[in-house]
Amino acid sequence: MASPGSGFWSFGSEDGSGDPENPGTGRKENGDLRRENFAVVWALLYGDAEKPAESRGSQTPRAAARKAACACDQKPCNCSKADVNYAYLHATDLLPACDGERPTLAFLQDVMNILLQYVVKSFDRSTKVIDFHYPNELLQEYNWELADQPQNLEEILMHCQTTLKYAIKTGHPRYFNQLSTGLDMVGLAADWLTSTANTNMFTYEIAPVFVLLEYVTLKKMREIIGWPGGSGDGIFSPGGAISNMYAMMIARFKMFPEVKEKGMAAVPRLIAFTSEHSHFSLKKGAAALGIGTDSQFANSTQVGFVPFLVSATAGTTVYGAFDPLLAVADICKKYKIWMHVDAAWGGGLLMSRKHRWKLSGVERANSVTWNPHKMMGVPLQCSALLVREEGLMQNCNQMHASYLFQQDKHYDLSYDTGDKALQCGRHVDVFKLWLMWRAKGTTGFEAHVDKCLELAEYLYNIIKNREGYEMVFDGKPQHTNVCFWYVPPSLRTLEDNEERMSRLSKVAPVIKARMMEYGTTMVSYQPLGDKVNFFRMVISNPAATHQDIDFLIEEIERLGQDL
Repeated sequence: MASPGSGFWSFGSEDGSGDPENPGTGRKENGDLRRENFAVVWALLYGDAEKPAESRGSQTPRAAARKAACACDQKPCNCSKADVNYAYLHATDLLPACDGERPTLAFLQDVMNILLQYVVKSFDRSTKVIDFHYPNELLQEYNWELADQPQNLEEILMHCQTTLKYAIKTGHPRYFNQLSTGLDMVGLAADWLTSTANTNMFTYEIAPVFVLLEYVTLKKMREIIGWPGGSGDGIFSPGGAISNMYAMMIARFKMFPEVKEKGMAAVPRLIAFTSEHSHFSLKKGAAALGIGTDSQFANSTQVGFVPFLVSATAGTTVYGAFDPLLAVADICKKYKIWMHVDAAWGGGLLMSRKHRWKLSGVERANSVTWNPHKMMGVPLQCSALLVREEGLMQNCNQMHASYLFQQDKHYDLSYDTGDKALQCGRHVDVFKLWLMWRAKGTTGFEAHVDKCLELAEYLYNIIKNREGYEMVFDGKPQHTNVCFWYVPPSLRTLEDNEERMSRLSKVAPVIKARMMEYGTTMVSYQPLGDKVNFFRMVISNPAATHQDIDFLIEEIERLGQDL
């Protein structure tokens, strides 16, 4: 059994005294643990068969280093020389190199130890959320430039440590900066497996299990939306912005199928309706598709434009607000317009019996964007576009590339999903969600969502009447977004005028900068419309507790009281 001072609990020096926050101190791992780990991995890969005899003649340092992982004739290895001298090894000494198995196993085990310690530290509240350095400082402190000649594996491991040293611990219980927070252990394991499999999602023949899991998972998500029997179509895309653009493409194709071949010149001027607080990706999509950003946020009095899409938002990015989906659905039905629901942020609430009512009417949508990498805590990236009409997405995007989508294959071609995507190369995003769903069940996701909403309500109830805080909008938040101003003592007696607003606008940026420099917590801020900079607190990390919310409030007051 490894001692507390060995393994991933402390990498660096051989006695466990290396400082993981300073990759420059110490390099060698505890030898006993490496031998133990190496032996386990070797046994799993090769069983108990004897290793071939090895030459023990004179060797170069590099050759010796490659064979240093084992110098005995037993498997699993009990050799006392199981340490590898990475200073003499390069990437070309790893698999598929001849005799590359042992250094490969040792190298990957050391990488794993670095990753595992980072995981453990991410949940340690005594560690910093961020070790902040200005860009010029990081550029000067390390040589990040790419070179013609390879570096040795010792340097490569150091780069891994350095990179994580300055990474933001997005799984830290006091990281509240973005909609995507937390670090799920099963999701992380699934991401590692996905990278190891290293395949593409365009055909069943090269990703059989992953394609089937995507089919099963998308069907389940459509059932939860409320489409009968989970009917319809869908795909996992590189994020909510792309999912929203897919929806715009499909809505346009549904109304004007000729646009696929003849382009925008063959169709009338199009217009899309969406709310003022909708995500900026809709404007980006309009620009990319040639519809134009002037065709967004327009009113119905404009003449000569043909409405082709209404995009309602279920969980706006800043306020966490939900559009009235039932009312929107009635209008879309009356005028025969495609209804899209951008539920990238709010879709996770469909997993909760307590909160899913906020998306009432989503079942009447023609398409839905849903990002499990946000409220459901799936590792980035994991975004799905769900479409109610089966086959429409395929017809919109299909290009019949014969070198991939041969029509005389010996299996059901409906599982070759790549031709309904814009991408050719498509990352496996489904496995993280599927494996987490198997591990947690729907009830586990429900508990996750309910806890985060409860924490947001806890924060709101504390600050709504607390001295020094002003809420950005009246009423209880609909999602976990809690938007507020912190008003330092020097501003509390000032009249509500332009000077006060000007000074108040500088408070949140200064407090945020101090948060990052101390590394204690992170929460975002922004202006919106005529409202000056305010804090937007969001909670999607189930590791957070009431104590973390209390800490955030106290930290804001500590860092802002002198402003």
